[in-house]
Amino acid sequence: MKNYGQQLLVLASLCLGLQGTALAAKDDAKKAPASATASVSAKAELMDINSASKKELATLPKIGDARSDAIIKGRPYRGKDELLSRKILTEDVYNGIKDMIIAKQKTADKK
Repeated sequence: MKNYGQQLLVLASLCLGLQGTALAAKDDAKKAPASATASVSAKAELMDINSASKKELATLPKIGDARSDAIIKGRPYRGKDELLSRKILTEDVYNGIKDMIIAKQKTADKK
């Protein structure tokens, strides 16, 4: 009888452990779409270096008034990496903002 009680206790513990694992997996599944949405949202909020104002550019890390002026003076950019190739920013500064910026191209108006 004592052995049966121990087996029952072990079985109950296993069931509770499996239930907890299933609940944790269910919570992770709910979180995945939210992080995917956050990623899409973050991409939608990239700052366009071809149209951002001096004040907007200055909000980027290590970009103050002087660097904002230099970015604006160098417009237009075909790609954000031109900030490096044209020596407008140092590699350190560029690496700090490259995931926050984009260089959008103007589209021709169709008449």
